[in-house]
Amino acid sequence: MKKGLIIIFFSVIFFVLFILFTYIVRQDYLNQFDFNTTVRLQNHIPKKYDDYLSSLSLIGSFEILAGLIFLMVLFKRKIKSIFIFIPFAVAHIVEIIGKAFLYHPGPPYLFFRYNLDFIFPSSYVQPGSSYPSGHSLRTVFITTLFFYLIIKSKLKIPLKMLFSALLVIFNIVMLISRVSLGEHWTSDVIGGALLGVSTAIFSFFFL
Repeated sequence: MKKGLIIIFFSVIFFVLFILFTYIVRQDYLNQFDFNTTVRLQNHIPKKYDDYLSSLSLIGSFEILAGLIFLMVLFKRKIKSIFIFIPFAVAHIVEIIGKAFLYHPGPPYLFFRYNLDFIFPSSYVQPGSSYPSGHSLRTVFITTLFFYLIIKSKLKIPLKMLFSALLVIFNIVMLISRVSLGEHWTSDVIGGALLGVSTAIFSFFFL
């Protein structure tokens, strides 16, 4: 019971933070910050890395990460684990509502640096604006689940620290790539990350 209350508490806290941050974005308080951050990142990250960073767009797609969650469910071998898809779906519904009703245009095309010829079908779904970032949402969602599984595992502490550090690095690179490739503003990424953490924590009930 105590564990359940803790899960609900932190899930709600992060969702409230997402709501508050969404209000800040809606008031256009971060427009200059978004622009400046994009310019600085693109100035400091050479275009020769765009191919590698673009591949992260594919890894963070709905198709790939939904498949990864499905494999996680099979690995857990628990019937209740299939319910992980409920908060995952709810997060995407919130994402679509945000993009459809919150006027927050994404970066102009002159910032766009995605450099691969292939995209998954889900990338063609464009509800409207760019807030929150779906890639950030999914990446943080799945890595939070993995982080929880690592902590709960019987691995030795050094291995837990190693795998946790790798997850953190992967998250940082993925989130930065959203901005450096000109696919999202920094505020989109932060909003997506908060939503991803909130729904992932709630998913702990099913692990």
